[in-house]
Amino acid sequence: MPKIALLNQSGSQVGDVELKDAVFGIEPNTHVLHEAVVMQRAGLRQGTHNTKNRSEVSGGGRKPWRQKGTGRARQGSIRSPQWVGGGTVFGPTPRNYGYKLPKKVRRLAMRSALSAKLSEDNLIVLEDIAIDAPKTKEIVNMLKSLDVSEDALIVTAGKDDNVFLSARNLPNVKIVTVDFLNVLDMLTHDKLILTKEAAEKAGEVLE
Repeated sequence: MPKIALLNQSGSQVGDVELKDAVFGIEPNTHVLHEAVVMQRAGLRQGTHNTKNRSEVSGGGRKPWRQKGTGRARQGSIRSPQWVGGGTVFGPTPRNYGYKLPKKVRRLAMRSALSAKLSEDNLIVLEDIAIDAPKTKEIVNMLKSLDVSEDALIVTAGKDDNVFLSARNLPNVKIVTVDFLNVLDMLTHDKLILTKEAAEKAGEVLE
């Protein structure tokens, strides 16, 4: 089992914590990580794009001229796609881009992301995060004590309003509960900071 230092909010080591080898110690599968990121990004698309086809543009109720005898090409409507002001052919319409990967693939992607963070020495496990009142300075001081200057993803076992309110004003910090931990967030933040309880919960769920 991989072992990692257990730190407190001041950055001092207070012990060691053993992480599940099946979750934090596997060889990261880069293809599955890519698939998971593409899936999440597809789900984030609004899909509100829209163009009007020939049935939606205004005008064109009657045939512009008779079928034969004019010497011109036959036309059925002035709002056909070849006309200026006509409808768009095969234009984008509102749609949902979301889709799901198989459950086993999603879980493998999570394990791969966690293992990659640990192998790159970008995983920090804290004994706990305790803040008495919402103060952004508390999170700033904690990150400074942990020597974290990059983008950081903080993961807690449960929602603590004081912690969430303290971190939300920091542009380079995102905080989520372990239930909402996902591959895209882990890969777009340089440092992953887990509380001990969150790390244990992730190990149990993903094993």
